[in-house]
Amino acid sequence: MVGASSGIGLGAAVALAEAGAKVTLAARSLDRLSPVAEALHDAGFQADVLELDIQDLEGTEQTIASREPFDVLVNSAGLARHGPALETTVADFDAVVGINLRGAYFLTRAVARKLIEAGKPGSLINISSQMAHVSGIDRVVYSATKHAIEGFTKGMAIEWGKHGIRVNTICPTFIRTPLTEQTLANPERVEWILSKIKLGRLGEIEDVMGPVTFLASDASAMITGTALMVDGGWTAG
Repeated sequence: MVGASSGIGLGAAVALAEAGAKVTLAARSLDRLSPVAEALHDAGFQADVLELDIQDLEGTEQTIASREPFDVLVNSAGLARHGPALETTVADFDAVVGINLRGAYFLTRAVARKLIEAGKPGSLINISSQMAHVSGIDRVVYSATKHAIEGFTKGMAIEWGKHGIRVNTICPTFIRTPLTEQTLANPERVEWILSKIKLGRLGEIEDVMGPVTFLASDASAMITGTALMVDGGWTAG
């Protein structure tokens, strides 16, 4: 469970723990993970922690290789630096691509490699975005990375299907998390967002917990190479 210290990643960890999974909480800072693991333990769930920075490709490869294979990957690590395309800096571009695309790609590959070596099936899930299928104001770079995730998801699903490894994405709309606080503090942006969401409300972390459990379980055994939209109808029209 990468990016498990807050937001969607935390919600996903709770969802899978409630479904009976032993969850490994991974993020760059153990200081933020330890209280989460303790809370899960206190609730009677199984959880451990793993310090992991997916921007460090070599370190990620080594860490995953040193562990037992993970049956399920949920990667919720992400970065957004929104702004007009004409004002995009190279530094911001590289930072967003480094986590959202480069880091996600090599993390997914590392988990799959370990599963293949062990001869085990698995379900690999990257938290993408509705912006992987449309785009939005000031979201050119972010959208580009999420579109790219959809591309590598399809390619990996094709290559690894013979190993019983499923690769999918979940594509939420605007969910109330620390990542969206700045956007949701702007009344004009909220009005625009609500005009696009056909269900007429913002998403909550709980709206993603069910889809995570579904894709992680055998209930989705015939689903791979696809995107599960959790967008309230945004991309429908």
